[in-house]
Amino acid sequence: MTENPDVLPAHQFDERRLEDWLAANLDGFAGAMTVAEFKGGQSNPTYRLTTPGASYVLRRKPPGTLLPSAHAVDREYRIMHALAETGVPVPRTYLLCEDESIVGTMFYVMDFLDGRILFDPRLPEVTSTGERAAMFDAMNEVIAALHTVDYKAVGLGDFGREGGYVARQIGRWSKQYKASETETIDAMERLMEWLPAHLPAHDETTLVHGDYRLDNLIFHPTEPRVIGVLDWEIATLGNPLADFAYHVMAWRVSPDEFRGLREVDIESLGIPNEAAYTAAYAKRTGRDALPDWEFYMAYNLFRMAAILQGIMGRVRDGTAANPEAARMGALVRPLATLAWAQAEKIGD
Repeated sequence: MTENPDVLPAHQFDERRLEDWLAANLDGFAGAMTVAEFKGGQSNPTYRLTTPGASYVLRRKPPGTLLPSAHAVDREYRIMHALAETGVPVPRTYLLCEDESIVGTMFYVMDFLDGRILFDPRLPEVTSTGERAAMFDAMNEVIAALHTVDYKAVGLGDFGREGGYVARQIGRWSKQYKASETETIDAMERLMEWLPAHLPAHDETTLVHGDYRLDNLIFHPTEPRVIGVLDWEIATLGNPLADFAYHVMAWRVSPDEFRGLREVDIESLGIPNEAAYTAAYAKRTGRDALPDWEFYMAYNLFRMAAILQGIMGRVRDGTAANPEAARMGALVRPLATLAWAQAEKIGD
């Protein structure tokens, strides 16, 4: 097997075997094919497959020993396939291959979408305040569309458990935080006790993305609209307000804390304030208000702190691949402090 310099050494596979398999199984596929791995933070290795007539994306489980429920590319494939005829823009999916002999792990193939993936919510690449406003409205429209999909009608009634999502998430992230703890942070200790004791009485279930943020969206190359939502790895049935609050958390954190908008002159940039943005979502989802909103914000700040602590744990163990891992891990304490200050505002 010839080594491909555009693919990480650990993620190489027999490209000719894949090409032969695609030629036999994917309608319209015609080589010769070139392969290049997307660089970045994907937990599932992701590749662009280019042929003379088309471009595709292959996303696979990473090689090696994995936890049974981790890197669920089959779930990603399933939800994107189910959403194809809804108002949620997703890449067209072609096929799921569970035969690990082809590239070494399970994979699926979808369309390559040619568009913009942006990271900074201030949108410095965009020069027009009107376009920024329209892009934020497009993000709002898409997550509202996701939360109003009839998940049973599209065949996803068994995609997760109905009810109790936030309680399960708090338990999960508390355990993961303790497993990767590198120092005692009083705010996290308090949150792990306070959050389960203050769960909202109101609960509901919709499809949730789990990581709906700017850089998991593809915008049209020139128009202010979303053409694809990516990274459905942790999508499930869950609480839509918890999912939406994770997205809106950008308004509560600063650019230095985690790609945020706090202390940014958003009005001059054409970016809506949190009240306007949440009101637009409420209208689109048929709500008069967003109940327990401040709780969901405290929960998501806690969740983000726990996620970053996991990264810090990998720094401690010497297994963190991202050179930014230590810097990200250093954000745990300020985010936890912010989350606990939020909880204290709510009180008992």
